[in-house]
Amino acid sequence: MSPFFNPAAMMRLQMQYAQMTLEASAVIWMRMLGMAGAWNVTPGENARMVREKQLAFVKAAEAATLAALGGRDVAAAALRPVRQKTRSNVRRLGRRGPKLG
Repeated sequence: MSPFFNPAAMMRLQMQYAQMTLEASAVIWMRMLGMAGAWNVTPGENARMVREKQLAFVKAAEAATLAALGGRDVAAAALRPVRQKTRSNVRRLGRRGPKLG
């Protein structure tokens, strides 16, 4: 990536960040409903939500370090593993659906 200001790259990063925050909000919503008994979640969901954050942040730190060493976009590299986890959580929890009846 060029060391100069790149508006297109900044917009892409902002869009990825916005999508990640929306996905994270949806995941929090579904997990809270799961804790209240209104959403189908696995018994290990509470432990999973703690464990997955640790792994995602380790991957983000590793990606950021490698990007910095390679002269690439550090913020985009750090966001990628976190966004992958939020996206997969939305899909997984969304498929389980609410408890009806």
